[in-house]
Amino acid sequence: MRDLITSPPPTTFKSLKATVGEFPALNGQSVAYAVLQYPNGTANPPHIHPRAAELLFLIDGTLQVGFVDTTNKLFTQTLQVGDMFIFPKGLVHFQYNPDERIFATAISSFGSANPGLESLPTTLFSTGIDYN
Repeated sequence: MRDLITSPPPTTFKSLKATVGEFPALNGQSVAYAVLQYPNGTANPPHIHPRAAELLFLIDGTLQVGFVDTTNKLFTQTLQVGDMFIFPKGLVHFQYNPDERIFATAISSFGSANPGLESLPTTLFSTGIDYN
C-alpha cells in the first residue's frame, strides 16, 4: 500500500489489493481489501469475484456503479463521497468515474482473503455504436 503514498496518481484505473496473495497474514482471516483509483473518465470494467461479496466505500469523487443479478436485471446507482454499495458474490459488476475533472477513490472490502477476480471480455458489454 506504500505505492499510494510514494507514486504519482495513476492515469488509468488502478487497484491496489491486499489479499492472501499479497499479504499472507490474511490466511484464514476471511477478509481482504483493495484501494481503487479512478482517474477522470476511467472504469473498472465488468468482472466478478467468485468467492466473496464486495462492499465498496467511496472516499473521493463520484462513481456510477452497477451489477447484473441472476435474472439479468441491471442494478445501477450513482455514488457520492461517503456512499457505500454492495456487489453480491459471483455477480457481474462494474464501476465508472463519469466526471471529466475529478479523480475518484474508493476502498473495497471482501468477505474472503482470496475473493478471486475474473474479468469479462470487453466486447461482451460493448455496443460498437459511435455516439459522436
